Amino acid sequence: MAAAASPQKPQPTTNSWPIRQVANPPLPYRDIDQNEAPPTALVSVIRSLGQSFKGKVGIAVRRIGADWTVAWNGNSLFPQQSVSKLWVSMTFLDAVDRGKLRLTDTTTLTRNDLTLFHQPSAALVAKQGGWTTSYSDLMRRAMTQSDNTCNDALLRAAGGPDAVRGFLARRMIKDIRFGPGERLLQSATAGLDWRQDYSLGRNFYAARARLPMSVRVKALDNYLASPPDGAAPSAIVAALAKLKQGDMLSPASTRLLLNVMSEAKTGPQRVKGGVPAGWHYLHKTGTGQDLAPRSTGYNDVGIMTAPDGTSYAVAVMIGSTTVPIPERWALMQAVSKAVAANHETR
Repeated sequence: MAAAASPQKPQPTTNSWPIRQVANPPLPYRDIDQNEAPPTALVSVIRSLGQSFKGKVGIAVRRIGADWTVAWNGNSLFPQQSVSKLWVSMTFLDAVDRGKLRLTDTTTLTRNDLTLFHQPSAALVAKQGGWTTSYSDLMRRAMTQSDNTCNDALLRAAGGPDAVRGFLARRMIKDIRFGPGERLLQSATAGLDWRQDYSLGRNFYAARARLPMSVRVKALDNYLASPPDGAAPSAIVAALAKLKQGDMLSPASTRLLLNVMSEAKTGPQRVKGGVPAGWHYLHKTGTGQDLAPRSTGYNDVGIMTAPDGTSYAVAVMIGSTTVPIPERWALMQAVSKAVAANHETR
C-alpha cells in the first residue's frame, strides 16, 4: 500500500463563488390569483410560528389542487443543501422520459468520484476498489439516504448543473437556484478551494479546522447572503404540487419518485414527526454546515396526504439559527400539526 501523502496546508478561497450565472436566476415573487382562500387559523399559526422562531426561517404550505399558499418568508431565498437532490432526480428522470438515459444503465464509481460529508457509498468504493451499480440504485440512495456521492454521479449522468437549471426553466419553476455540485458548494461555504483528497476520511474537516476563523466566518456569511443553491419556500411547494399533479414528469417517473420519497430515512423527527396517524408524508431533507454557534440550511420539504386523499406541499427551511436541534424539530412538527388540524375535508 502506498504511503499516505503528507497533508498540505489548506488554501483559503478568495473568490465569491466558483460558478457561472445561473440559467434561471430567481425572479421577484409574483402572487397568483387564488380561487380558494386558506383557513384563517392556518394563516395565523404559520405567522406565529415564523415570528416566534429564533433564527431566519421560511415556511410554506400549499394545498395541492387549490390555488392558495400560506407562507412566512415564502419569497426569500434559503439554502437548500440536500433538498436540491430532489431536482437532480427529477432532471435525471426527465432524461429517462425523453429516452436519453435508462434506469437500468450502470456506472462504476472510484475514489475520484467521492465527495464529502454523508456518503455511505464511500465504504463500498473502498471495499471493492470501485463500485458498479445502476442509476436507479444511485437515485434511491441519494433520495432516501441523502448520499452525496450517489447524487453527484446522478448529476453527472443527467448533464450537470446546467441540465438541472434547464429542466427547472422548462417547467417554469422560478425562485429555485441550483449550485455547482456538492464538492464546490461545500468547500466554498467553508472557505476552501476543493481538492479531491478532501473526500477521504476526515481530510475535509481537518483542512477546514486549520483555516483562520475570520476566513470561515466570511465564507459562511457570503453563502448565506446569496446562496447559490437558494430557493424560496413558496417556489418549492409550487414545484412539489406540480410533481404530485403529474406536471413535472411522466406518470411512471412521477410514481417512481414519489415512492422513493416515501422511503426516505432522513429527518424522522422533522416535519414527519408531527404528521398524525392516518396521514402520509413523503419528503426530502437538507442539512448545512455548522459554525458555532450557528447552524445553517436545516430543511424539510415534502407532501402530506390526508386520509381523504387531499395533499399539501410543505416546506420548512431554517436558513440560520442558534437554537438546538430539538427546538428546530418542534417548529417543524408544529407546522405539520397545524396543517392537519386545519384540514378542511372536501
